[in-house]
Amino acid sequence: MTTDNSTTVGTATALAGVRVLDFSRVLAGPWCTQNLGDLGAEIIKVERPGVGDDTRSWGPPWLADGQGQPTHDSAYYASANRGKRSITLDVSKPEGRQLAIELAKRSQIFVENFKVGDLARYGLDYESLRKVNPALIYCSITGYGQDGPEAHKPGYDFIFQGQGGLMSITGERDDLPGGGPQKVGIAVADVLTGMYATVAILAALRHAERTGEGQRLDIALLDTIVAFGANQFVSYMVSGKVPQRYGNAHANVTPYNVFATADGYMILAVGNDSQWQGCCRALGRADLAADARFAKTSGRTQNRDALIPDIAAHLRTQPTAHWTAALEREGVPCGPINDYSQVLQEPQVIHRGLRMDLPRADGSTSPSVRSPLRLSATPVRHDKGPPLLGEHTDRVLGELLGLDEQARARLRDGGVI
Repeated sequence: MTTDNSTTVGTATALAGVRVLDFSRVLAGPWCTQNLGDLGAEIIKVERPGVGDDTRSWGPPWLADGQGQPTHDSAYYASANRGKRSITLDVSKPEGRQLAIELAKRSQIFVENFKVGDLARYGLDYESLRKVNPALIYCSITGYGQDGPEAHKPGYDFIFQGQGGLMSITGERDDLPGGGPQKVGIAVADVLTGMYATVAILAALRHAERTGEGQRLDIALLDTIVAFGANQFVSYMVSGKVPQRYGNAHANVTPYNVFATADGYMILAVGNDSQWQGCCRALGRADLAADARFAKTSGRTQNRDALIPDIAAHLRTQPTAHWTAALEREGVPCGPINDYSQVLQEPQVIHRGLRMDLPRADGSTSPSVRSPLRLSATPVRHDKGPPLLGEHTDRVLGELLGLDEQARARLRDGGVI
């Protein structure tokens, strides 16, 4: 376990001085703003009073407080909200709406993932906010985008994995046990959309800093998942052949599979003929190396029904570690199939410090996974865990908007904050 050692005190971060007003919730938007926060931006997460981000309640498991008791914040919420400042604000009330507008005036970036047109009811749409802050970068993240026949529809990651084609190539072949479409185990459309949104925001920020001109960013989960499948789509458009499911196999490369071993499972991925010869040496199978049917990649693929059962039976005779060590000595790509507990015990994962424990205001710590962004001159910032609901309301409204304790108390009594 590691605590914050990402930045040295006084070290500049890439986005120091940039403020993000974050009206997003669930995963795609928070993933984007967490990236920006890791890079040094100040993230003001705006949440509903008394409720907060939907994912705070997506437990168990729950984070524990400083006394080890369960809180009302889920592990899911913690995964995408580290390092942010949480304020509570009811924008359905005129006072809350005006506070949001004042905060937008003082921000460089606004991120939201409401349904198309929802924020216009509160004067928090792009056209309204650009009048008070022409340099504002306004990023909208939706399922289908801001226009088109389906723009009004809601949607979750699962829907887009199906509609966008990913599930048509994920899962075992229909003619094999367990065959059929399968979703990816991670909400990949959400996470990728958050990453694309991050890229778009950084490009728009550079433009705004050069010209003083903000802009509207229209980022959609459907667009993202289609773009993610570009190699499959382009292959289809060139060949006319619809990509199919191959399970853990590869359409053109053999052996390229998951195999059972004496104590678990492993991946063997032989990408060329030289690797095939090394694979045969590692397995102690000179007979396979000498077999003309398997000498070339095309031959191994054409004769996979004879080759794969033979290799599968052989690999069951020894544990995974035995085979991976032998194959790695020959330079053959291979590896274990770890569960998440085993991943955290991998020597390279430990060396890279990918597991972290970050402090929270209640005296507890929150486990977290380090950002994969590694910058030598402006390292990412990992200094605080996910905020408590409304933890920073008084400080943000006092520091940025100059509201004194009496004014904040009045807003609190009125249910605005």
